[in-house]
Amino acid sequence: MIARVAGTLLVADIDRVEVMTAGGVAYNVHIPLSVAESLPRPGGAVEFHTALVVREDSRTLYGFASADERALFQRLLGTTGVGPALAMNLMSALGGDRLVRAVQDNDLATLTRVPRVGKKLAERLVLELRDKLAGVGGVAVPGRPAVPAGPGTDAVRALMALGYQHTDADKAVQGVLADGGASDTADLIRQALARISKR
Repeated sequence: MIARVAGTLLVADIDRVEVMTAGGVAYNVHIPLSVAESLPRPGGAVEFHTALVVREDSRTLYGFASADERALFQRLLGTTGVGPALAMNLMSALGGDRLVRAVQDNDLATLTRVPRVGKKLAERLVLELRDKLAGVGGVAVPGRPAVPAGPGTDAVRALMALGYQHTDADKAVQGVLADGGASDTADLIRQALARISKR
């Protein structure tokens, strides 16, 4: 098994990268959106915790920011009806921390916001994974702390209810909190909306 890939970033797309290792071997690695957003410019140094998925006609390498993210991906693959593409879609749409919380909280509304995830699949994710995620924590991208429980979480949920993607909502809320926060949840939502509208 290829457990890690480290080297120089050659090519970066929204869902894959090419990494040249010190040994002169270049790897094509598929990544979730959370990892794509934290990448350096081509030429920078990168390291991924990886999982190799072997199929009859392919061998595909998936890369993550932490061992916990990789463990979450592998647990998703163990769920009935979830293949690598859907697992990556779930992780890209919600982020690791939010996905774990949604499963543990039986939050079907959040899970079904992900494309290709209907109510039955969301229920299956909760049923099959809820007891398997207790040891999977700290799946946020290093350098980007998760939004704490409380007003921050409420603000992210409110923005998602308005139709914004989790990644955009989470980033905007964290930006407001990093600048000193807001007086209350409503103010936090207003400031986050203002940040999103400036992009």
